[in-house]
Amino acid sequence: MRSKTPSPTTNTKLIALCFFFFSILLFVVWSNSSSDHHNNSHPILPPTHETTHISNSSNSDSESEPQSSPCESLSSLPQTCTKAPPSLSNALVHYATTNITPQQTLKEISVSLRVLERKSPCNFLVFGLGHDSLMWTSLNHGGRTVFLEEDKSWIEQIREKQPNLESYHVSYDTKVHQADTLMETGNGEECKSVSDPRFSKCELALKGFPSEIYDMEWDLIMVDAPTGYHDEAPGRMSAIYTAGLMGRNRENGETDVFVHDVDRVVEDKFSKTFLCEGYLVEQEGRLRHFVIPSHRTRLGRPFCPN
Repeated sequence: MRSKTPSPTTNTKLIALCFFFFSILLFVVWSNSSSDHHNNSHPILPPTHETTHISNSSNSDSESEPQSSPCESLSSLPQTCTKAPPSLSNALVHYATTNITPQQTLKEISVSLRVLERKSPCNFLVFGLGHDSLMWTSLNHGGRTVFLEEDKSWIEQIREKQPNLESYHVSYDTKVHQADTLMETGNGEECKSVSDPRFSKCELALKGFPSEIYDMEWDLIMVDAPTGYHDEAPGRMSAIYTAGLMGRNRENGETDVFVHDVDRVVEDKFSKTFLCEGYLVEQEGRLRHFVIPSHRTRLGRPFCPN
């Protein structure tokens, strides 16, 4: 999520990122101008706070009542809306005035963007807090985007600059050098059982998150943390396993899970094993995209598809 060591960023990448956000802004403006051609379906009502989850249900009386705040959600795109959403405006200003860009490439980001264009506003859980956090929150405007970060001091640094980001400090008790042992553990029967991670008997299941992380059904999960590039780092073994368990344990539907840095051994092996190669739908560069179906809607579904 954030740079391991400070390094200069090329002008080409910065220009491409700014163009990326500007294109989204142009899309919003174009959509507003062409809204006369849309059908009269009910818009999704905006939340009272940017990190509140939105329901897809609409009020039966809303057809006759004017909306008091028409520009709050990208998904509604009402005819009278002529302003960019605040989160998108903040992201444009931030990335246009910094020489630090997200760690993912434009092509890698575009994989998640395509899913967000289809699902947002939605619930988006991100393992890691970094230079791309404002971008993810902006692309999920009107939804709830939550970041889990291992470094308390880093959280404070980000909060000083972006106080509206919702983040939580979390701890990990694993090390990268334990990966082989944890892989053997994960292949045991107790780790193939689908349940709430808090009550799982699998050693890989993360149990120390705030309760609301487990109580929420996440539509997208991005695993780009914790640190995993040296033997004494926590590694992403448990994060990958838990992301898959959350997806399988949801009431119904599917969860899109993204794993970054799959060029590394841990991310490669654990994503293929616990998110399952049968659920892999796309890979772009160092990013893999899995779609995990609910296992509660079909009893007897195998942990990985045959």
